[in-house]
Amino acid sequence: MLKINDVIFYLTLFLIIIGFSVVINGLFLNFSKTLGVRSNGNNDGTIIRWGSTSKPAFGGISFYILFLVSFVVASFKHFETGDTATIGILVASSLGFIIGLADDAYNTKPLMKFLGQVLCGIILVLTGTVITLFDNQALNIALTIFWVIGMMNSINMLDNMDAITTSVSIFVCLTTLFLIVLDTNLHLTQKAFFIICLVQVAALLGFLYFNWNPSRMYMGDAGSQFLGVLLAAIGIVFFWNGADQNGEMIFSKRVLSAVIVFILPIVDTTTVTINRMMRGQSPFVGGRDHTTHHLSYAGLTDRHVAIVFCAISSVSMCLAIAVLHFINNWNYITIYLFGTYCVLLFSVLFYLTKRKKKEDKK
Repeated sequence: MLKINDVIFYLTLFLIIIGFSVVINGLFLNFSKTLGVRSNGNNDGTIIRWGSTSKPAFGGISFYILFLVSFVVASFKHFETGDTATIGILVASSLGFIIGLADDAYNTKPLMKFLGQVLCGIILVLTGTVITLFDNQALNIALTIFWVIGMMNSINMLDNMDAITTSVSIFVCLTTLFLIVLDTNLHLTQKAFFIICLVQVAALLGFLYFNWNPSRMYMGDAGSQFLGVLLAAIGIVFFWNGADQNGEMIFSKRVLSAVIVFILPIVDTTTVTINRMMRGQSPFVGGRDHTTHHLSYAGLTDRHVAIVFCAISSVSMCLAIAVLHFINNWNYITIYLFGTYCVLLFSVLFYLTKRKKKEDKK
């Protein structure tokens, strides 16, 4: 458990980072009006954003700066000698940030972006951050790279409306923080991740001040690609490879906890991919057919959509913590109950997309 001195230190760090996040994003907002600006469409008619106005996309730069700060702080006493996995996360997240920054500045080709995402996955695998779900290591490596690529694209695709990706990312990091605090046998790597996640929550909260509807700033691809890698790595360490309160690594618990924590980006990307492929469209071309958009079509305001996603994320956080920490008697009934939550949420959000489609045909 955390000591009182640690609590004071972490709380002070948290408040300082929130202040830095607000100041950094405020400076970007005031002193730059062109670089990274995102509008609602490209010259070819491809829709990028839900909003109708162009806004600077600098949030990702502040995320990365404060991410580096978290590594510096954690390195003083929480990094173990030869911890290649943590260094690998630093390198892969940095590459994700560069990929996104290049896309913001130069609108890079999809193939180059994809190859960069693959490289992020390979870096994590080579440095030891790999899913250990199967006995076959080749399957574990393939699943890890697929997970990293999928999460980088899912977080990017979910960033289509004010405050959505920011809020979802906050709750993923909060879930991790709670699991670390509840662990009675903290080791150095967990303490390092605690600082990293704590700083990211603070950075995201500071950015949320500018990103909440009506937003004044976007995070851009630099933010979504960086968060995609970082959250994918967190998902591997604490959920795909997560042990329960008894130290057991049960297959179904690990799968369900990972799916529950990341349920919203998974559902949104899956729904969009299915619907676009059924229409004969590429899943990677932007559009206003995400789950967030369909909630808006159903009558919710943009702000209400963000609140709904926050509510779902908070429920998912509580369920994931319950799966890994509070449920001792894990059996087919608990698997069914938690699995039903995932299926039900997917069904409701998927139904909304089909409902809008049917209404369009009338």
